Amino acid sequence: MQGVLLVDKPAGWTSFDVVNYIRRIVATVEGKKTKNVKVGHAGTLDPFATGLLVLLIGKDYTRRAGEFSKLDKTYEAAMKLGFKSTTGDPEGEITPVSDKIPTRQELDAAIEEFKGEIRQVPPAYSAIKINGQRAYKLARAGQEVVIEPRQVTIHRLEVTDYNYPDVKLVTDVSSGTYIRTLVEDLGETLEAGAYTSQLRRTKVGNYELADSPGPKLLSISNILPHLKTL
Repeated sequence: MQGVLLVDKPAGWTSFDVVNYIRRIVATVEGKKTKNVKVGHAGTLDPFATGLLVLLIGKDYTRRAGEFSKLDKTYEAAMKLGFKSTTGDPEGEITPVSDKIPTRQELDAAIEEFKGEIRQVPPAYSAIKINGQRAYKLARAGQEVVIEPRQVTIHRLEVTDYNYPDVKLVTDVSSGTYIRTLVEDLGETLEAGAYTSQLRRTKVGNYELADSPGPKLLSISNILPHLKTL
């Protein structure tokens, strides 16, 4: 079995949870041991996030993971103003930092500053490797995490709703962009603080969320019709 499988990841699942779930199904279909089945993903989603996860099934596709991971992505995000989170999302320790209520004009002006090519420092709680160790593991162990800034591109960033303290955004970004960091940086610019309260990936390259079932909707009997080949 070879191909690309689009899955709508639910909240609370890690990307690895989805990979393991699908690996077991593929192993059953192929009559193999789970450890002998190649399944990978082309760009992780945080456990709290939902949406499009591109899975690669079979050796011919898993070896192309780098090619798929470089694709641009589209997200719908919710930003909570006035607070900060140690992880940049609802899973961290959340503390109030400001009671400033930015105007819609101030919000729109801040949004404009982040369009185009920007420098971004990925969050400490990320899967980036530092000296062979995942950054989030070092951060959870209480160790200092120093990550160099990287250049990313924000192709589109729009406010779809603003009802303080909640802001809803839609954004098209280059590979390697961290929405949690983008939201935190917006909060700093607004002098109000912010963290990402919700995140949903809706597109990866030309792959659409509308074409992806949830993992629990996939089974031994219907996985093949959902498999895309290139």
